[in-house]
Amino acid sequence: MHRVSGNSEQKHPDLVALGRAIRALRKDKLMSQEALADYSGIDRSHMGKIERGERNVTMLNVARIASALNVKVSDILIAAGL
Repeated sequence: MHRVSGNSEQKHPDLVALGRAIRALRKDKLMSQEALADYSGIDRSHMGKIERGERNVTMLNVARIASALNVKVSDILIAAGL
């Protein structure tokens, strides 16, 4: 079983998939990580950890990211296969 805390050494596969989906959607929008962080109100270094699957992102932050990307939360989850 994978731990899901923010600082676990093993990344949870669902968090990795979510991060990859966010990164892919961001790149599809030709948006830098810094711009996404700014538009979503999330610190840039934290955004990097989210995209790498190193943080257990909150639903509120997923909603903020979706809004910044102009997509639905469900679009992110579907892209992640969740």
